[in-house]
Formats: sequence, C-alpha cells, structure tokens
Amino acid sequence: MYRLKPEIFNLNYTLDCGQVFRWERDGDWWTGVVGDQVIRVSQDNGELLIDSKLLPEFFSLYFRFDDNLPSICKSIDRDLLINRAIRKYRGLRLIRQDPWECLISYMLSTASSIPMIQKRITLLSQLFGQELEEGYFSFPDPETLANADLSMLDECKLGFRNERIKDAAVEVSSGDLDLDVLFRLEYKYARDRLMRIRGIGEKVADCVLLFAYGKLEAFPVDTHIRQVIQHYHIDDNFFEDCASLSKMGDWGRGYFGPYCGYAQQYLYYQKRVEGFAPLY
Repeated sequence: MYRLKPEIFNLNYTLDCGQVFRWERDGDWWTGVVGDQVIRVSQDNGELLIDSKLLPEFFSLYFRFDDNLPSICKSIDRDLLINRAIRKYRGLRLIRQDPWECLISYMLSTASSIPMIQKRITLLSQLFGQELEEGYFSFPDPETLANADLSMLDECKLGFRNERIKDAAVEVSSGDLDLDVLFRLEYKYARDRLMRIRGIGEKVADCVLLFAYGKLEAFPVDTHIRQVIQHYHIDDNFFEDCASLSKMGDWGRGYFGPYCGYAQQYLYYQKRVEGFAPLY
C-alpha cells in the first residue's frame, strides 16, 4: 500500500461518472478489476491511498495525470452550462482503458442502463474469465469469447448482443482487427474501422476511441448528451442541422474543439446526476 498526491484529481467523480463499469464503492474505498489485478483505492484531502501491486506509473497513465486538466478545461469552457459542470465536478479525469475490454463493454452498453451493463460484464467475467480473488474475475480474452458457445453467452443476459460479441471476438482473435493499429490511425479512420464491426455505431465507436485510445476529439452522443444539446443549445434554425445524432457529434467537435471528449464527459455526468441543471 502506498500514497500518491496527484494534481487536480477527484477519484469519486472519475470512477462514478459512467466511463468505466468494473469499479464499486464501499464507503471511502473503491475496488476495481484492471487487467489481472484487483485494486483498492481511496482519496483523502487530495491524496490517493492505493492498495495494489501495480507501480505508481501505472496509475499516472490509467488516470491520465499527464493531461493538463486546467488547460483542457479552459479550452472547453464555452458557455455557462459547461462552466458550471467544470466548477462543480472539478478533478474529473478521463481514464485510459484497455481497448479490448472497452470495446466489448461498450458493445454491451447499447440500449442499457449502467447497472445492467455492469451485470452483464460481471456475468461474462465470472463465466469466461479467471478468478483473481474471491468474487473478482479477469475480463475474458478474445480467444475465449470467440470459442464460446452461444448458449453459455445466453447465461450472461446479453440478449441480441450475443452473436455481435462473438463476431467481434472472432475478428480480434483472428487478427482481422488489430486493436493496436487504431492507436496510429487518425480519429476519422479509426472510427470508420470500428463501425465495420456489426453492432457498433457512431456512439459506441466514439466511446471506445475516447476511453481506450485517448482520441479526445471523439464526442459520443447518447440520450443524455442529445437531451443536453436539444435543451440548451438548439434554436429553431440550429435544430435542423442537429436533427441526427451524427450531426450532434459534429456540432460537439466544432463547438468544443479538440478536447470535446472531456466536455462530453462533464456534461454527461452533470446531466445524469442533476438532470437539467440551472444556468448559474
């Protein structure tokens, strides 16, 4: 167990904001599974207390302490709504997730609540992952899911996502989709490649590119973000241009700029916690 003192970081906001699904809170402590490690983290007066075999360098990367958060927030601070979110949820950072786990997690997120996503991932890990300690399991690798029987996938409550998850696992395990290549592709081309996978649309592709690949120009548009844009930003003339989720994503990239992914997460969390926040 050791301590870290990062600058401008709020552990609770970062882990509670809906970007990751395998962390759970018990009082002051968060417990999560990252790779093949069970990690416990707490924060007191800005200082992190970490119970893990992983080195501090891992957490600096995982929690993106290398991001210049003040500069990013200044860049996206375009109006009263985002200004309120930045001030209220100060220290919320994006997380660098594992591409494979992030890909499958967000494929499981379609038309679902966060508790349901968490349940599916838990069942998938229990059935196909390796037990790390009592009650905690690693995320299954591509080869295991590629060879999984669909009847066993049914036990994970995946519904219509069963075959899509298996197809994605086959693509990755066979080498047809090299997840590492996406790091080197420009955002647009990386998104186009992900959307060639059955079951991945623009929202899921943007989530994967933002949370796993650090492409901060991704602006995922889900129900919450759509409602935020329609409620706060669209007048009669503008609405026609933003009638589709795709055009809303384009609007977000143009309005907030190259760090729009951070703006999306602040707005998403504010909307999920508070509903339609007052502009003050």
